Amino acid sequence: MLSILIIDDSEIIRNLLNEYLTELGHKVEFAVNGQEGIDKALAGDYHIIFCDIHMPRKNGYIVFKEVTKSNPDQIFIMTDSLPDSLAEKAHEEGAWCILTKPFDLNELNEVLQGIINRVSV
Repeated sequence: MLSILIIDDSEIIRNLLNEYLTELGHKVEFAVNGQEGIDKALAGDYHIIFCDIHMPRKNGYIVFKEVTKSNPDQIFIMTDSLPDSLAEKAHEEGAWCILTKPFDLNELNEVLQGIINRVSV
């Protein structure tokens, strides 16, 4: 079982990921904006953080930078409807991957399996 934090201002995306990931047996928590995501990420212990790029109160790239400054090994999956230079920059600087919304659940499952295979859970 993975402990997962979803940082996304879209309730629809949070609900979709929550339903899918909890069905797979993972523990899921949420943050609804960038600042709340930073606070939860730094206070918690998550195997994976799903982080939207475009959000209020700090964008996903800032979240990625602030969290990985304290925890360089934190696994981030960046998400966005139209990935742009911020998503690419986070990926170049160590984010695991970028998933484009709407999610292809097969692709999401492949990403999760890749992380599980490389990380002791």
